[in-house]
Amino acid sequence: MSICANWNYPTSIKFGAGRIKELPEHVKALGMKRPLLVTDKALGELPITKNALKLLQDAGLDAALFSEVKSNPTEENLEAGLAVYRAGKHDGVVAFGGGSGLDLAKVIAFMSGQTRPVWDYEDIGDWWTRADPAGIAPILAVPTTAGTGSEVGRAGVITDSKAHVKKIIFHPKMLPAIVICDPELTIGMPAFITAGTGLDALSHCLEAYCSPFYHPMAEGIAVEGMRLVKENLPKVFANPNDIEARGHMMSAAAMGATAFQKGLGGMHALAHPIGALYDTHHGMTNAVVMPYVLEVNRPAIEAKIDRLAAYLNIDGGFDGFLSCVRNIRAELKVPETLTAFKVPKSGYAQILEGALSDPSAGGNPLEMTRELTGQMLDRAFG
Repeated sequence: MSICANWNYPTSIKFGAGRIKELPEHVKALGMKRPLLVTDKALGELPITKNALKLLQDAGLDAALFSEVKSNPTEENLEAGLAVYRAGKHDGVVAFGGGSGLDLAKVIAFMSGQTRPVWDYEDIGDWWTRADPAGIAPILAVPTTAGTGSEVGRAGVITDSKAHVKKIIFHPKMLPAIVICDPELTIGMPAFITAGTGLDALSHCLEAYCSPFYHPMAEGIAVEGMRLVKENLPKVFANPNDIEARGHMMSAAAMGATAFQKGLGGMHALAHPIGALYDTHHGMTNAVVMPYVLEVNRPAIEAKIDRLAAYLNIDGGFDGFLSCVRNIRAELKVPETLTAFKVPKSGYAQILEGALSDPSAGGNPLEMTRELTGQMLDRAFG
């Protein structure tokens, strides 16, 4: 066989309702005595975060909280977090929250022992080899949403606030050593976040499945992840207390992030610059552009989507699948177009240029030429 590929799979995951109570023992197992719990600003004020911090402190750990994290974290958030980490002489990070908190926490742990600027470690070529592995602090991740799957990822997305560009910082040791997936932590999510994060999980699975690269294991995980989203996201949107459906969504989120090592595509290539320019919710942005990217990519993916539709018990092949996506978007109150999402058409040129240079563009089923990307944007703006 002429195919050659590199495959990586997730870490140690402690899955189940109520397992947050195990947090102190797993933190200690990683050798931490002074963990820094990193989360976003809104979550930092909520009882679930205060409870996690108390669990650590009651177990004799000298834990502290850093929650100055924006919804699309920037290098300024990173610098502030590193200052707190170093001033407190912390020896590891508990990444707590949704994608923004998890991503920034992982980059804080990564940068805690590095000497070069963070942009020197962007996910370009072998730039990750510039890092000193011994300078990467241990990471334990606790997701409180079911979407990004950052808890099983080896990278963090940080917005360059000067260039208004999202950049991926990558290193294999950024993969959290232990993950606690407790669906009880997701019950309090607002409906908008439940929808946006769940549709982010769908976009990860769907783009990974459609990516042209060879990774049959990731492709299989993506297919089952989409089944879990299709069957359970409408349930948790309608009934936030459905703990079983919440658990299935947490699984789907981790599966999506595991699968997308096979590649992402046009949805993420568009969503990254839109989020960097207008601070939009990442998962919801993916959801807005999703049907338009599918339509433009149809010549390359129709046969695959026909097979997927059959597995998901959707009649009508590609057209049936596309209708299903549109119906889920409508049920979850996703804006129909970027215009309805309050993204101004005046940003068209910047979004286009950002999408063309985004790393996700390389995994699109069709080459993301200027013309093809323009077709996606034209449809998305409506």
